[in-house]
Amino acid sequence: MSTVAAQPVPNTVDPRTARKITLAGCVGIFAELYDNGIFGFMAGTLAAVFFPNADNATAVQFVFLGYAVSFFFRPLGGIICGHLGDRIGRQRMLVFVILLISTATAAIGLLPSYASIGIAAPALLILLRVAQGFSVGGEASGAMSFLAEHAPEGKRGLYTSYAQIASFLSLLTGTLIAAAMTSGLGAERMESWGWRIPFLLAVPLGVTGLYIRRRITDTPNFTRLREEGGLSRNPLKEAFTSAEHRRAMLLALFIPLMNGSGYYVLFSYMPTFMSTELHFTKVQGLLVTASSLVAICLAIPYMGRLSDRIGRKKVIAGAAIAMAVVCVPCYLLIGTGDVALAALGACVMAVVFAGHTGVIHILLVELFPTRVRYSAYGLGYNVSAALFGGTAPLLMTYLIGRTGNVNVPAFYAALTALGTLIAVSRIQDRAHLPLRDA
Repeated sequence: MSTVAAQPVPNTVDPRTARKITLAGCVGIFAELYDNGIFGFMAGTLAAVFFPNADNATAVQFVFLGYAVSFFFRPLGGIICGHLGDRIGRQRMLVFVILLISTATAAIGLLPSYASIGIAAPALLILLRVAQGFSVGGEASGAMSFLAEHAPEGKRGLYTSYAQIASFLSLLTGTLIAAAMTSGLGAERMESWGWRIPFLLAVPLGVTGLYIRRRITDTPNFTRLREEGGLSRNPLKEAFTSAEHRRAMLLALFIPLMNGSGYYVLFSYMPTFMSTELHFTKVQGLLVTASSLVAICLAIPYMGRLSDRIGRKKVIAGAAIAMAVVCVPCYLLIGTGDVALAALGACVMAVVFAGHTGVIHILLVELFPTRVRYSAYGLGYNVSAALFGGTAPLLMTYLIGRTGNVNVPAFYAALTALGTLIAVSRIQDRAHLPLRDA
């Protein structure tokens, strides 16, 4: 292990360069998360195309099983991309992951249906979802580390929160595209050929993101560490041999618990939940989700800025307490069957969830030094996403089917919020300290 000085070094990136890098990073994140999110929004149509012989509820469960399986390859993506990102640089890996997921998403749009090639169609669908999962596993920790290591001191929360806005704008774009096409084409034409278009849009999005990411430079923290000869030979092994890093990885697994009930239930699963369980139309479900996505995009930068002032710990703890309080009343509003009340309930939860999603990634970045950041953060966060996030839509569909209680997602939201509250209480807040290199 290299004897690099462990004293934090303040970031000297000028604000103009930081803004340019942040914009470039956000464009890439937009493309990457659109590719991942569109699968969830199209679940109902994909069920009809790839599982036509099953009843609707079972077919949707099969689609979400494919959605969940891909998440178990996210830790593998986090490990491999994290190792290489800590060894050869963040920028190179961010180019690789956007190329991989764009190719996989476009390939989904070209797949033959079950009617054409039988069981091979859903098998290929799941295989491509695995490629998407691997890519996203390398994206989250890499992109957030990249942005945080470029951000000016005192503004890391704000600058990294922009990336979360990009991710939710990508979901909003996918929602509106799915809603417009479902409304304009109707179910028959959507199932015939229309479902392919949202996936094929990955091509221009991917090309744009790839072009931008190839033109940006690596971070000051990584560059400085490389020039000083301080890069780790085996960052993940180094992380596991340190009691401090092992504890931080465990926290990185449990602090994001709220993501399971937020990102994957409140947004990805919501349109399917509303149309299959609450008997809204598909378009109504998508529009309610779109309204909550607008609300969270407006709230996220305020939460990021607030965390720069009062600390990450207080903002995330406050969001967790608020979610535990409001989730059941909000789901009762959604369950009324009234679109306006459903939108109100979804928007309230979205604003509360902004206090978690707008801050969680910078909190995790700050848990680790540059030498092992991409690897250790990526492993902890992606294992959490696999266990509590990707399985959430499948779990909700199964539990609602077994219990007949459509408020199961609300109980899940409360439970995961309390889990996050307990975990975040165990950290030392580093919001007002420079990032560590070693």
